Amino acid sequence: MKTIIKDLFRFEKTPRRGLILAEWVMLGYLLLTLLVVLFCYTKVQNPEAMIWGRIRVLATTLLMWGAYRLLPCPAVMLLRVGVQLALLSWWYPDTYEINRMLPNLDHLFAAWEQQLFGFQPALLFSQALPGAVFSELMDLGYTSYFPMIAVVTLFFFFFRRESFEKAAFIILGAFFIYYVVFDFVPVAGPTFYYAAVGVDDIARGVFPNVYDYFNHCQECLPSPGYTDGVFYQLVEDTKAAGERPTAAFPSSHVGVSTLLMWMVGKAGGKRLLLVMLPFYVLLCLATVYIQAHYAIDALAGFVSGTILFWLLYAIYPQDRK
Repeated sequence: MKTIIKDLFRFEKTPRRGLILAEWVMLGYLLLTLLVVLFCYTKVQNPEAMIWGRIRVLATTLLMWGAYRLLPCPAVMLLRVGVQLALLSWWYPDTYEINRMLPNLDHLFAAWEQQLFGFQPALLFSQALPGAVFSELMDLGYTSYFPMIAVVTLFFFFFRRESFEKAAFIILGAFFIYYVVFDFVPVAGPTFYYAAVGVDDIARGVFPNVYDYFNHCQECLPSPGYTDGVFYQLVEDTKAAGERPTAAFPSSHVGVSTLLMWMVGKAGGKRLLLVMLPFYVLLCLATVYIQAHYAIDALAGFVSGTILFWLLYAIYPQDRK
């Protein structure tokens, strides 16, 4: 234990002088969305709050860079990456503030779902398997999302230190690419769309256009399943804390978790991969079961997560390792 602690706070021989690539990715997204806010200043609902929020994110990033310059050790580098991962919870609802300016597209996605499957998987999945055990397994899978991100980040930090910055770049790069899509493809997902138009219409295959409905209303359906379950309550608490009618297509839950599986497998973490596998499968199923996503969102998440892993893995400069 003492050796591990000493290693965490041992000054690095060749510390990074500037920002790491993961932070540059964040700054690129910050600049892009800042330009959108300034260009659409009169249309955005809370432009001043969005601008000041970005200033705070920038200040936090520079503060962490300064801390590393004073104490260039692995522990502070881990903190730098951890702060950027934590800030994703601020960036997520921010996508809603941008895409709410655009007309909603859920009627198209629900119609495509109907054409592809002949029914609405998000509506019928939980009805087909309503039991307490299955419901709790689905909710367990869904709540394992952020722990999976944390575990993979720590895996690279402690066991693949030479690839830690690359891992941070891949994870954060994927998130911000998804956020760009969410900004300009306004799909709220079944839990919001079904609540807006009524489950009866959905069951009859009627998918009306709700236009700018979600610009003013954020009501969603309660998650289906065993309402007294521990993990059910965790899912509902998470929704109450920060869910918005945004970010449905593609499913970043499926996309990022798929990318994490590729990362661990590529790094040779076979044991960790086997441990994560059942949670990954449950998570992918849960996104449809709890009505957070259409099935096509989950399928698109799997495909995009795989593509993003190999793309970001390939473009990371080899000299940085």
